[in-house]
Amino acid sequence: MSGQQAQYEQDGDIGCCGYILMAFSYLLVGLFFPMSLCVTIKVVQEYERAVIFRLGRVLPGGAKGPGLFFILPCIDDFKKIDMRTLTYDVPPQEILTKDSVTVAVDAVLFIRIFDATMATVNVSDAYQSTRLLAATTLRNVLGTRNMAELLTDRESIAANMQHQLDEATDPWGVKVERVEIKDVRLPIQLQRAMAAEAEASREARAKIVAAEGEQKASRALKEAADVMMESPAALQLRYLQTLNSIAAEKNSTIIFPLPIDFISSMVSPKRDATKF
Repeated sequence: MSGQQAQYEQDGDIGCCGYILMAFSYLLVGLFFPMSLCVTIKVVQEYERAVIFRLGRVLPGGAKGPGLFFILPCIDDFKKIDMRTLTYDVPPQEILTKDSVTVAVDAVLFIRIFDATMATVNVSDAYQSTRLLAATTLRNVLGTRNMAELLTDRESIAANMQHQLDEATDPWGVKVERVEIKDVRLPIQLQRAMAAEAEASREARAKIVAAEGEQKASRALKEAADVMMESPAALQLRYLQTLNSIAAEKNSTIIFPLPIDFISSMVSPKRDATKF
């Protein structure tokens, strides 16, 4: 930036005719003083800077402001530059990702001018040029990413965009302070496919959890059965507890549990009799 400023100061020589016109302008200011102060004194706000051109050349010393500054009538012209941070919405861009998925992505851009002279001399419209460059950079950066990275890694994508834009806009006197990816819109068919995939994945996980629960329950039942086998009285108490639970619900049907071994012993003699 210092080299650019030195070039402006070196090119600031207006020549012999320029000095004559400047002397004539000072003469006019003196002749019509103090009425000429209305034309020669200008004011810029705290957030503005004024780039002064004298006979078409940038006045040495850089941009003026904030506050009062002096111009010469007829030979001086100036342009005000807003130094505040401005926000711009990058229009939605149709982008083909690395894995051949078409998505629509839009972003928001936070930029400010840090050098009013460079923003005036080096580019016709610094803000509009930065917006167009941001749209192109957005397509270029996202075209090298997969759809999964686009959905989960927005921060690194935004940082990469900010770095590239900051380097490209530095000769224009523009500083890209922040880039944010606002929205990623997927095609309807792709949204349905992703929803079906997510639902299938959830169902698979639910079946796994249910199977693990059944496995733990079966182990607990096996341990309970082993305890009851060691103490027959415990099995009878369990029967009585079950009957108590049924009676508490005022049911008309009462179940009397019979041991399976008792039923087997009754069935076995009949089979032996049929053989004879």
